[in-house]
Amino acid sequence: QVQLVESGGGSVQAGGSLRLSCAAFGYTVNTYCMAWFRQAPGKEREGVASIDTHNDNTYYADSVKGRFTISQDNLKKTLYLQMNSLKPEDTAMYYCAAHFRPTVCVTKRSDYNYWGQGTQVTVSS
Repeated sequence: QVQLVESGGGSVQAGGSLRLSCAAFGYTVNTYCMAWFRQAPGKEREGVASIDTHNDNTYYADSVKGRFTISQDNLKKTLYLQMNSLKPEDTAMYYCAAHFRPTVCVTKRSDYNYWGQGTQVTVSS
């Protein structure tokens, strides 16, 4: 069992930056892929970025490429999402997710079976 706890959300103006954190607790040794998803009101949950915890390979949605960076600190068992040049359309609840299956790590929602409670990001124009 793995528990994921996000933090770091908040309100910023367009062009600003935020760094989200996701602390992992429990039996994390077999975690294979971790990812960030987001869900805006009235919209489907969408993948933002993912990382292979074994080789640090990353994947980004086109909408955030060049602006967001996903990274991990294995010693701290923490996942990060550095978000720069934020836009109002980035406003959403951001969720951390993980799974144990040895697959290519992309942001396919159905791949992930462990989820955090989310942290709100609001970007004003």
